[in-house]
Amino acid sequence: MIDKNEVRKIVDEAIAGTDAFVVDVTVSAANDIVVELDSPTGVDLDFCALLNRRLNEILDREDEDYSLEVGSASLTAPFKVRGQYEKNLGNEVEVLTRDGKKLKGTLTAVGDEDFTIEVSRKVKEPGAKRPVMVAEPQVIPYAEAKQVCYLINFK
Repeated sequence: MIDKNEVRKIVDEAIAGTDAFVVDVTVSAANDIVVELDSPTGVDLDFCALLNRRLNEILDREDEDYSLEVGSASLTAPFKVRGQYEKNLGNEVEVLTRDGKKLKGTLTAVGDEDFTIEVSRKVKEPGAKRPVMVAEPQVIPYAEAKQVCYLINFK
């Protein structure tokens, strides 16, 4: 079986000097290798093809047969690494917490232990006739977030 750490090392060396980062590398028992990448500027098909060729040059099909898939991380998939949080600063995200709460807001800060989203809610001010929208920052530890996804708006 092909070693996942070996594949990860090859990928890290191949993307060194670029703004791309690894989201995930999986190797199944049947040697199906999947490499997911992302970048603040996006990952294009040419970049994926280049990395695919590089992996095929180094991994030996004569020694062990495998299938290889190199692509960008899905837009709708949950965030897996800090780079995805940083890439989406200023974008709307949806957070599902471990206790089952679903929050929607703008990702405003990313730290080592937590991230911050700005959640809008209606508040009726004393003496006001109508409620107004108020943005409240919510700091969420990574350990408390079960899933965080980019929120696609078709407005």
